[in-house]
Amino acid sequence: MNYMPGTASLIDDIDKKHLVLLRDGRTLIGFLRSIDQFANLVFHQTVERIHVCKKFGDIPRGIFIVRGENVVLLGEIQVSIEEILEEQRLQQQAKQKTEKAKVTALKDRGLSIPKADHLDEY
Repeated sequence: MNYMPGTASLIDDIDKKHLVLLRDGRTLIGFLRSIDQFANLVFHQTVERIHVCKKFGDIPRGIFIVRGENVVLLGEIQVSIEEILEEQRLQQQAKQKTEKAKVTALKDRGLSIPKADHLDEY
C-alpha cells in the first residue's frame, strides 16, 4: 500500500461507512462520499447518534457536510450487523455451555442451584 500524505490517504475510504466525532461533541455515522484538500467531508445516509448514559438513539440526517476543522475523530465502521449477530450467538452458546458444565459439576458433588422460579420456596 502506497503512503499518501494528508487527506489523500482517505481516498481509499470513499463509499465506506464511517463514524465521525465532531468538535461540538456530536457523533455522526454515514457513508463517506467525498473529501477535499481541507478535509471537508460529505456523508450520505447519515444518522446522528445521541448518547444518554448507556442508551443511545439515532436521528436520520441524510446528506451531511462537515467542515474539516470540526472533525476530532474519523474511523471506518468495519463490522456488519450479520457479523455482530453471529458473534453474539456464539457468545450465548458458550455461556450456556459453561452454565451446563457448572450445573453438571455441582450435581456430581451432590449440590444443586435453585431455579429462579423456585426461589420463593427457600
